[in-house]
Amino acid sequence: MIRKAMALVPADARRPLPAYLSALGVYSVAQAAAYVVLVPLLEGFLDRDWGTASIWLAVMAGAVAIAAIGAYLQFMQGLRIGVGMLRGVSTRLGDHLSTLPLGWFTGRDSAAVARVVVGEVREVLGIFAHLLAVLITSIAVPLGIAVGLLFVDWRLGAAMLLGLPVMAVVNALAGRSYRGADDRMHRAAAEANARVLEFAVAQSALRAFGAVGSGTRALDIALVKQRRASKALTAAAVPGLVAFTLVVQLVFLILVYLVVSWATAGDVSAASAIALIVVTARFIDPPTHLAHVGTAVRVASAAVDRVHDLLEAEELRDPEIDARPADNSITFDNVGFGYEPGTRVARDQSFVVPAGTTTAIVGPSGSGKTTMLRLAARFYDVDTGVIRIGGQDVREMSLETLMAQISPVFQDVYLFNQTIEDNIRIGRPDATDAEVREAARIAAVDEIVERLPDGWSTVVGERGANVSGGERQRISIARALLKNAPIVLLDEATSALDPYNEAVVVRGIRELIEGKTVVVVAHKLSTVAHADQILVVEDGQIVDRGTHTELIRREGRYAQFCRQRDRARGWRLAAAG
Repeated sequence: MIRKAMALVPADARRPLPAYLSALGVYSVAQAAAYVVLVPLLEGFLDRDWGTASIWLAVMAGAVAIAAIGAYLQFMQGLRIGVGMLRGVSTRLGDHLSTLPLGWFTGRDSAAVARVVVGEVREVLGIFAHLLAVLITSIAVPLGIAVGLLFVDWRLGAAMLLGLPVMAVVNALAGRSYRGADDRMHRAAAEANARVLEFAVAQSALRAFGAVGSGTRALDIALVKQRRASKALTAAAVPGLVAFTLVVQLVFLILVYLVVSWATAGDVSAASAIALIVVTARFIDPPTHLAHVGTAVRVASAAVDRVHDLLEAEELRDPEIDARPADNSITFDNVGFGYEPGTRVARDQSFVVPAGTTTAIVGPSGSGKTTMLRLAARFYDVDTGVIRIGGQDVREMSLETLMAQISPVFQDVYLFNQTIEDNIRIGRPDATDAEVREAARIAAVDEIVERLPDGWSTVVGERGANVSGGERQRISIARALLKNAPIVLLDEATSALDPYNEAVVVRGIRELIEGKTVVVVAHKLSTVAHADQILVVEDGQIVDRGTHTELIRREGRYAQFCRQRDRARGWRLAAAG
């Protein structure tokens, strides 16, 4: 655990490490020396040899003073290292998560990831603030006492040296069953956290359908599982704790028995026997303290492992040489992809989107249209084939270079719990206020700002809960306008909007795509009819392609799609017969 915990400390936070270890060493040695000095000190007092006792009392006072200074220094330096680790690991995790493919997140509960990023990192902080000192002193102090007693009574010192590995082995065995139970507890707690959050967010849906009572079933089940996992964790921890405590006490009794037997046999004086028993009690004090914090140590060790597991998740790595695209064209060359092994959402897809043109993708729901846009933006890496932008494989471009080429505008808009201006400025953080305002004007966000009491400083709430769907989409258009990337990926950007908001957003989109390379997923004929080419997708395959006029003449799937749209456009409500 210690080695893994040290690996989490960033380089700039490791500077106090030598001072920390030195202070911890001084503290341990001085504490052990103070305990060993108890033997001649108590012998002097019990034998009324005040001169000898005074000398050893002065030595003990010096050792205690040095131990106190060492304890203070190691605590302060440990706290500095821990805080530096907390800052560094939080930054590393944030940077690392931003490089992971989206496929990594789809197989994991966000609550479990959040638990590691927030909770487990704080558990690791305790290692440097407190637990590491306990671990080291629980070994160094008894070892120092045992070695020191070799020069006072070698028999007792040797017995102590034999008892140390016995206690260490029992402590290691006690922690084996704990790890599996802790992993189950971690998963159960993450599930319960997710269900609590879901229950809070879904209140409108639950109340609208009168399902508030039934809607708590998943939450109730998760809480029951968490309670059972907690009991199992306690059941796994207590036997090991009890066993270790019993072994420590057994070692103590054996050592005391040896001292008493030597005293009754006349090998040591009564004064020496009393002093040796007192020192023996101090010998088992650090291991006893370790038993009390043993659960905390195991929790921290499991937390270290989970943080490392998250940091070791395979990321979308940047190439050693950053390839630069020659233009803004997009090429799919025999692309195949599946979200899960053995599946295929994209099958042998090959097409070219020339620079400055618009390509529309149509097809039934679930046919893989949105996946094509995500692959183009390298949200995932393809399983087979290659995707090129400007003639360069997207995997040979750094994420920074690739993202500079692309402005995605998706139907599901995510807004941060910040102001309207901050959410727009994400498109280009270094933009001037005038540029932000101009992008907002084109996307008609200024209309929203004018009717809000806090104007530009209005906080949109978590996921943009304080604004409507159409207003969220306008803000996303303004964000993309501000970024002004040469390639625009549009995914059903207007499908869920009312006519007024749709008209406003469409005007913004027209400004956004002017002179750009555009790939658009849409169902509305008004959106796709004027595209330079249309790709018809079914079951992950491109089954037809061409312009609107060409595809209508072929009487294929696209023509059927258009006829279905025409029929749906004329629907109306009628009274029952």
